[in-house]
Amino acid sequence: MPDKKLIKSDLTKILFFGDVSGTLGRQGIKKMAPLWKEKYQADIIIANVENLAHNKGLTLKTMAEMAEAGVEMFTGGNHIWKKYEIEKMAKETDYKIAAPANDSRCPEKYLFQITEVNGAKLAVINLNGRTFMEHETTLSNPFIKIDKLLSQIPKNTNIIIDMHAEATSDKRAMGLYLDGRVSVVLGTHTHIPTADAQILEKGTGYLTDIGMVGAYPSVLGIKQEIIIEKFLTESRIRHDLPTTGQIEVNAVLLEIDNHSHKTTDIKLLREIISPTG
Repeated sequence: MPDKKLIKSDLTKILFFGDVSGTLGRQGIKKMAPLWKEKYQADIIIANVENLAHNKGLTLKTMAEMAEAGVEMFTGGNHIWKKYEIEKMAKETDYKIAAPANDSRCPEKYLFQITEVNGAKLAVINLNGRTFMEHETTLSNPFIKIDKLLSQIPKNTNIIIDMHAEATSDKRAMGLYLDGRVSVVLGTHTHIPTADAQILEKGTGYLTDIGMVGAYPSVLGIKQEIIIEKFLTESRIRHDLPTTGQIEVNAVLLEIDNHSHKTTDIKLLREIISPTG
């Protein structure tokens, strides 16, 4: 017997932007988030904001810019603690931030976020990989942590995991480990979009890295000449971000079945734009 044709109320469509990096990244979100939401009829916008304020951390001002652009849920990473005290953010605002849950510095309020979208519960969890990652002393095993967290998520919930990791093996292993247990596993942190958007064997959507929203061309959103000089001299050099020029915008468009909580479609979106045109 053929499957019943899904209607809009059976699905949740999600637009998830990769690491938003600095001024140009924020401009990219302001321009493309509303356009893509309308074009693809997305029900909710999510973004990784660990690089929001000059590539490291976030501030009240930069978070307000993202909320005004239509971003409703946020994920973090190893740099989310850099600018504004995350404990203070938790006490003073109601932003739905999922910070790295396996980081001992994560406030309880930010261990995960749950909201209702299109009549279905949606949970967002952020984890930090440990391979080649700084702050390894504050990070517990993300594979053990996710098992504990999933036991706290209500049944019949769409679940998105942002696996913020340096090593592709961390991300891939997490995707396979959670296949059939969560709706989707998305990688962030390396700022380079990967070409492996797929639905795994048991129905979990997967992408190794969404990529970033930031300066183009650049290295991780940082001025290219600075990073090239760093490699040439093998020295520590202060990072600086372009504030003018083109912007690369990378996001993933997800479609999740509200009944099975599995991914029915996953597509990488990428566009190079100018801030004004």
